[in-house]
Amino acid sequence: MITLKRSEEIDLMRHAGRMLAEVLDELGRMVQPGITTSDLDRAANREIRKRDCFPGFLGYDGFPKHLCVSVNQEVVHGIPNGRRIEVGDLVSLDCGLIYQGWWADAGLTVPCGEVDSEAGLLLKVTKEALGLGIAAAWPGNRLGDVGHAVQAHVEAHGFSIVRGYTGHGIGRDMHEDPEVPNHGSVGRGVEIRPGLCIAIEPIVNEGTPATAVKSDGWTVVTTDGKRSCYFEHTIAITESGPEVLTALDGGGG
Repeated sequence: MITLKRSEEIDLMRHAGRMLAEVLDELGRMVQPGITTSDLDRAANREIRKRDCFPGFLGYDGFPKHLCVSVNQEVVHGIPNGRRIEVGDLVSLDCGLIYQGWWADAGLTVPCGEVDSEAGLLLKVTKEALGLGIAAAWPGNRLGDVGHAVQAHVEAHGFSIVRGYTGHGIGRDMHEDPEVPNHGSVGRGVEIRPGLCIAIEPIVNEGTPATAVKSDGWTVVTTDGKRSCYFEHTIAITESGPEVLTALDGGGG
């Protein structure tokens, strides 16, 4: 069931989103050669709690850490495990927190130092796809418009959309209705209405869209060993259009 949020509820989600934007900004700056995924996880816990929020990922469906860190061919849900980050790595950071019972969920992929031109294009296209998806999320449009905007941009550049993992509604829980696919057809799907709060999260592969789950039961990887990239924002639909709740400047992707 889709629940539309009242203005006072969106105010609380806006605060949660701002706190998460600050946390991710700090974590992104920490991505340097030699840092470990466990260092990033500990920092996420520290930064979330010092803002009087709760690390929502910890224990969510049994997830054992505070942050998902996925590197290179890891797509999503990577468990921090002490891996040392190296120059040229693509490091995806997915984080969620809870403020007074309300969720924010967001993430980004950060290059460690200089990366090759293909990785740079993958980053650029994925971030642009998120911005285009957000721009399509206007009252009266459909979720198919959002998915189509993401898919068309990604595939025009020769990359592929991961279809097994999608965006989602968000509010009192991290995963609420509706599902928000990163592919679709214009004019199809759930109508976008004021009060709808969703997380849009393009997940883009350098090669094929096929994925598999590692033996840890969480970490998703590309089956061809090529790299993956991810960007995500929580947004609220208002009468005047989509508002990004998890950006430092309140802007788009």
